[in-house]
Amino acid sequence: MSGQQEVSAIQLQEVMLESNGTQKTQQPVEECKETVGFTVEEAVEAMGFGRFHIMLFSIMGSASIIEAMEIMLLAVLSPEIRCEWRLDDWQVALVSTMVFFGFMMCGVVSGYVADRYGRWTVVFGGFLWGAYFSLLTSFSPSYGWFIFLRSMVGCGVAAMSQGFVLKTEFIPSKYRGLLLPLASIFWMVGSMLIIIMGMTVVPTLGWRWMIRISIIPSLILILLFKFIPESARFQVSVGNTRGAMETLQWIARLNNTHLPPGELREPLVKDRGQCSILVSSTFRRTSVLLWYTWFVASFAYYGSVLGSSELLEKNLLCVTDADPHAHVRHDQEGAPCYCVPFTHQDYSTLLISCLGEVALIPLNIGLLSVLGRKQSMVVVQVLSAAFFMLINICTTMFGFTILMFLLRSVVAMNFNIVYIYTAEVYPTAVRSIGLGVCTSFSRIGGMIAPFIAQVLMSESVLLALLPFTVTCLLCAVGTLLMPIETRGRALLQNS
Repeated sequence: MSGQQEVSAIQLQEVMLESNGTQKTQQPVEECKETVGFTVEEAVEAMGFGRFHIMLFSIMGSASIIEAMEIMLLAVLSPEIRCEWRLDDWQVALVSTMVFFGFMMCGVVSGYVADRYGRWTVVFGGFLWGAYFSLLTSFSPSYGWFIFLRSMVGCGVAAMSQGFVLKTEFIPSKYRGLLLPLASIFWMVGSMLIIIMGMTVVPTLGWRWMIRISIIPSLILILLFKFIPESARFQVSVGNTRGAMETLQWIARLNNTHLPPGELREPLVKDRGQCSILVSSTFRRTSVLLWYTWFVASFAYYGSVLGSSELLEKNLLCVTDADPHAHVRHDQEGAPCYCVPFTHQDYSTLLISCLGEVALIPLNIGLLSVLGRKQSMVVVQVLSAAFFMLINICTTMFGFTILMFLLRSVVAMNFNIVYIYTAEVYPTAVRSIGLGVCTSFSRIGGMIAPFIAQVLMSESVLLALLPFTVTCLLCAVGTLLMPIETRGRALLQNS
């Protein structure tokens, strides 16, 4: 019995040793297994399009309504402030220039802050800032106060423009070419709202009440903006992986979809908001050409808006060499001044031309899908140059309306495509400041456009249209030289 017990004990020890050895050899294998992970890009693509994106598109699109109202306000108010303060052409043009000056000065700052501290904070602050100073504008006691307060409104609009980045970073790549051009609808709605207010409010209550009523959409949007989360791409770039995960899980529940299996894993991005990346060897050529493209996009767009307003106000439609003394003038206390307010037909022409900004959206979407971003910009830039020259042709009011309709269509398409391309070409680390610098260059174009479209137009329609034509053609050549096509490409997280 004792021998059998010793054999059993030895066998038991061998089994235990084998068991321990198995555990020791298996343990390192388990430690080497990596947990399955995914990136924000993979999560956004996996969740697809759903209820969250409809809400995002509606609320952030409404920001374009406010921006359009603030910009188009200048075209509608030009005859009113010209008469109230007896302004010369250059003084009327300076109003638009000061708005774009404020936009330019705050564009880079808002982009830097958005990359460092978040997109949501900058956009929300822009709404508050813009609404506050727009309200103050309605109480302007003098021309000097008016242009100062409007420049402050321009700062707010610069911050609002970062909403495009916030929106783009939540949209899957295959839907960006479809959804982002549709944002033009909101811009058109804002433009039409301010023109309708000009038709109804200005003749009865005056331009000051029109401005006060125009800030109501801003107040509504401030309340709705709490339903929009901070960008998950920004959250992971600053190391807030938990916050990004909560945001993505909330979106997945709204869309009734699921996130990829595993944990959210992305490295911390340390070079956020660094302007040096924009001129690094990777992006230098793209950035320089983009800056000029943005300059031309704004120069052409606001040239078409303000130019059409000037042509209607001063009846220059069939005058190739305008004589300033041939215009209808009123005399206010000995100071000559144009006091020719828009007629109902003038407002109708402006409304129809606004429709042009959305009428060719299907063509815009088709170009983006078939030709890509670069080739689409080339096409619309060449068409813009052609339509600018056609406006110089003496025609009827109906013919002029059709030409303005087509011109507004192509210049709006150009602006829309360049927005999309910029948001796609830069990485998350510098996407906001990249857009901010680009919009600052665009406002230089906006600052120059009033002096061409409103001052030079009075001297010669042809001379005023030539700069817009030439810059659009040069821009088409520059666009062809851009090295990167972004169609179908995932948004980069870092450089």
